Amino acid sequence: MRAFVFFAIGAVCCAAHAGPRAEIQVALCEPGGNLQGKLALRARGAPYETWLFDDRSLTLLGRGLRLRLRVSASGSDLTLKVARQDCASLPRDAVPRKEGKCEIDVHGDVADGAVSLSRTLDAAATRELIAGRIGVVEVLSDAQSRFLRDIAKAWPLPSDLRPLGPISNRVYRASRYDVDVSTLPDGRQYAEIADKVPIDRVAHERDRLMQHLARADVEVCEKQEGQAADKLQRLLGR
Repeated sequence: MRAFVFFAIGAVCCAAHAGPRAEIQVALCEPGGNLQGKLALRARGAPYETWLFDDRSLTLLGRGLRLRLRVSASGSDLTLKVARQDCASLPRDAVPRKEGKCEIDVHGDVADGAVSLSRTLDAAATRELIAGRIGVVEVLSDAQSRFLRDIAKAWPLPSDLRPLGPISNRVYRASRYDVDVSTLPDGRQYAEIADKVPIDRVAHERDRLMQHLARADVEVCEKQEGQAADKLQRLLGR
């Protein structure tokens, strides 16, 4: 499967106009209570809350789209993430430099381009959005709407998108890596360890990360791409 990683990265390695990078992401199935000791986790930053948006049929998930609201005391950041993108072929103005990025996500032996576009909302708009008094489509930025319409060909969005959450998040440092631990309202926890590296070092750094986890006796999830779907299913009460 390693050959597929090299092929996929080669197809999108010109993603960024300067210094293309990849994020290696590994889902962990180690019980949450064991991670602290095994990886010597150190808290980085304050806990925060996130909400996801989709309809009951999970239409956005099926199209490779994710809408995520990250909430802070002063407001929130609304991020659109679009998977399966050939970053090298995107129009130059599709991802404004100050509003987003296109980089390579590596899950297991699969690497693919992903676009992220974000905008900031104030506290009042954040409360209205979470309460369902305004729709997420109403607060998308011009860049987000334009990408959905012109590039992703996913416009219009479903009319019954709803906020799903809240998800409690905490980020930790483990050696040189970031570990994100998220907890759903039903108590189910998910953990992911990640490392951002230059494109040409993905294979080496992924091996290094996997060796680090093996030495710490941390269980790695057999299925590396199912966390997003599982979270959404649980948030819908399925």
